[in-house]
Amino acid sequence: MTAVSPVVKPVSQMRLKPGSTVSIQDVSWEEFESILEELGEKRSLRVAYSKFTLEIMVPLPEHKKSKDLISDIVKILLKIAGKSYEPFGSTTFKRENIAGVEPDACFYIQNYQRMIGRRKLEPNDPPPDLAIETDVTSKTTLDAYVAIAVPELWIYDSKKLRIYFSLLPTPYSLLPTPNSA
Repeated sequence: MTAVSPVVKPVSQMRLKPGSTVSIQDVSWEEFESILEELGEKRSLRVAYSKFTLEIMVPLPEHKKSKDLISDIVKILLKIAGKSYEPFGSTTFKRENIAGVEPDACFYIQNYQRMIGRRKLEPNDPPPDLAIETDVTSKTTLDAYVAIAVPELWIYDSKKLRIYFSLLPTPYSLLPTPNSA
């Protein structure tokens, strides 16, 4: 009987075409952190981690167009509402040993003053108040956003915009709720 040894290659050597998605199961938190470090911050691909599953996705060009349009809508709504904000783009948000996500765009609204001028997250920084995902090549899992405590998530998928604004026990929403009108 021949012994089989696992093939170990750095994730950074993977060559994925735009629109590709790879899911890897049974990934420990330590492996996830190591993969993030190996990939570095300047990359075109996005990663998500939840329930010991790592997903790596390479966005398509229409991904950026949708993200930019929805981000512009958010900015207009915030301006109309008279709310200050700090956009934070695509950043890796993590809750140790549980989840990691990289929204396509995100905004700090309640904590915007704390985040002004920041280029990097600090360990005790809050999650963004609103995250945007464009599901052109993969599907967003709400579990990771709930675990990270992002209160509002907008997901654009197949020409539909779904808005989740009660992901937390104390809901916060950019949009007025029936009780706040």
